Amino acid sequence: MTRSARPAPRRRPAARRARRRFLVRRLTVIGVMLVITAVVYVVMFTSVLGVREVSVVGIKELTAEEVRKVAAVESGTPLARVDTAEVAAKVLELPRVAGVDVGRSLPGTLEITVTERTPVAMIVAEDGFHLVDVEGVDYAVKAKAPAGLPTLKAPEPAAVKAGVQVLHALPAKLRPQVRVVDARTAHDVRLTLKDGRVIKWGGVEDSAHKAAVIGALLTQKGKVYDVAAPEFPTIG
Repeated sequence: MTRSARPAPRRRPAARRARRRFLVRRLTVIGVMLVITAVVYVVMFTSVLGVREVSVVGIKELTAEEVRKVAAVESGTPLARVDTAEVAAKVLELPRVAGVDVGRSLPGTLEITVTERTPVAMIVAEDGFHLVDVEGVDYAVKAKAPAGLPTLKAPEPAAVKAGVQVLHALPAKLRPQVRVVDARTAHDVRLTLKDGRVIKWGGVEDSAHKAAVIGALLTQKGKVYDVAAPEFPTIG
């Protein structure tokens, strides 16, 4: 008895289904890419998410308008394309600015956070009273002497820096008592207190040791307190 031959399996419908799935996946990928491209275009090249406000915080003596002017960020500039490092560098050019941080806040705010310099001493000059911060930076001039600041006398930048470093190294309770910081050189700094007593500090080296010594030394009677060599302090 002869067996009948089985019909060959039909593969065309399966091939069509596979092709259909391939086309769907391809169209899906293309659709996603088009959406991403559209989003990137809107974010990077249109004003939809552009700068609408430049927020300035942390200012004390400066005004927000002064900061915005030097930052020079045009309204409508795509927020994502703003070079925050460049904006920060521009704001740092303002003498009063010690530090700055620039960030973005969607949908359209550029945030500039400013840290202004704080004066620790003043230098008396012909054009007024120059404010000096803890880094020794001469950053502003006042017509009147600011209350509470000691006078700094220094002939050169190195001496200015040494003077403010010594002032900063003093015990916190002693700093308000200083009337004059006389930095004759970077290695010869003398402090005159409001009661007339003088502290010979020397240079900035061993300042922590000197600061520890001077507190106890000032409890004793004297006019001149020498801690230039903190291992062998003297009172005169």
